[in-house]
Amino acid sequence: MNYQIRFIAICVVVYLSFASCNNKLQERNTHSIEYTSDYICPMHCEGSGSDTTGNCPVCEMEYVKNTKK
Repeated sequence: MNYQIRFIAICVVVYLSFASCNNKLQERNTHSIEYTSDYICPMHCEGSGSDTTGNCPVCEMEYVKNTKK
C-alpha cells in the first residue's frame, strides 16, 4: 500500500513538471518574429519593425536592415 502511494505521488510530480515545461514552450512560441518590415529589431521584440530607420520602441536598440525580406 505504501509503494502505491509513493508511485502515485511520483507520477503526479512528473506530470506537473512536464505540464509546466509545456506551458513555457507555448509562451515562447507565441511571440512572432518580424520579417516583413524593411528594418527590424536585432532582439526581435514583439511589435517592432519599421519601413524607415529608427529605434525599437520596446528595447530602444537601433533597427537593422532586414536581409531576409
